[in-house]
Amino acid sequence: QVQLVESGGGLVQAGGSRRLSCAASGRTLSGLGMAWFRQAPGKERKFVAAINRNGGNTYYSDSVKGRFTISRDNAKNTLYLQMNSLKPEDTAVYYCAATQRAYYELEDSRHYDYWGQGTQVTVSS
Repeated sequence: QVQLVESGGGLVQAGGSRRLSCAASGRTLSGLGMAWFRQAPGKERKFVAAINRNGGNTYYSDSVKGRFTISRDNAKNTLYLQMNSLKPEDTAVYYCAATQRAYYELEDSRHYDYWGQGTQVTVSS
């Protein structure tokens, strides 16, 4: 099994930057597809970004494209999300997720097997 722990959240002013980390234990990240999701107050959990097993391919939601960058360091067993030009609408609890499925819809939270506890990101105006 895999345990995921997010960190790096906090209060940020609009236009600022923040980097989130997701540390994995229990097994290595290699062989797992990884993603970030977020959930704003009163809203459903939504896809943010995904990265494939070797880190060669990334995919972003339209709302964060050009501002966020997902990356992974399999040697460190860590997933990252670099967030730039933050907006108040980015305020949410951010979750990292992993899947061991060979085939999956990368935006579908139901296709991910492992989840972290989440880290709060608050962007003030």
